[in-house]
Amino acid sequence: MRFAGRGVVVTGGAGGIGRAVAAGFAAEGAAVAVVDIAGTAQAVAELRSAHPQARIEAYDVDVTDPAAVAELFGQVRAAFGGPHVLVTLAGGSLGTPRDLPDIAPEHLDLVLDVNVKGTFYCCQAAAPLMAADGGGSIVTCSSIGARQPSPVTGVPYATAKAAIGGLTRRLARELGPAGIRVNAVAPGLFLTPRLAARFDAMPEGERREVLDAIPLRRMPELREIVDPILFLASDAASFITGITLDVNGGRYLPA
Repeated sequence: MRFAGRGVVVTGGAGGIGRAVAAGFAAEGAAVAVVDIAGTAQAVAELRSAHPQARIEAYDVDVTDPAAVAELFGQVRAAFGGPHVLVTLAGGSLGTPRDLPDIAPEHLDLVLDVNVKGTFYCCQAAAPLMAADGGGSIVTCSSIGARQPSPVTGVPYATAKAAIGGLTRRLARELGPAGIRVNAVAPGLFLTPRLAARFDAMPEGERREVLDAIPLRRMPELREIVDPILFLASDAASFITGITLDVNGGRYLPA
């Protein structure tokens, strides 16, 4: 029960990874705010059924709206206290085209707005509340697509997720004196329903190339991104800040 008595905000919480992360926190005693642009009521109903002992609330919020984000964190503080932990999973390629000729300005704007601005607005709103309580933990979401070219996603996604790395390091430096740790995870390809559809649509040769590039020679389970996020958010990582933790089965091997 590492998170007993703590309030946790998970954006993108109605998605595949977000829902699994929210479940992980709920199982370890946290009060969890599940935040997404839609679908939170169904996600929370399922989470409450699986974790009846936990307090889990739904918040439909567009993270690209700074006023709505500020209101969200005020509501969370009134309901749960804190927040003590923020996990910013809202983002992704959001159904935009992969190939450069097909990318329109609105595709670029959407991906950058949700991934980068949405993460920034949430961190900006959470930081003073965490500082007032003596500290907290923020876990942002980069991607292997920020580290090396992805066969699934395009330039806007790679650009946005690379920006998350810089945002994370800068926030770690700026917020560290207030006792706030800021780290990122960079997942490989986790086959949530949305990504599974894209992966299945790829030619067999490209799918094989993805699998062959993973030294562990398998696709990951959802728990294998949940556990690293919970670790970074927990007191077990109390002297870790400003890092990007690669979770990709060895597909990306930095020097």
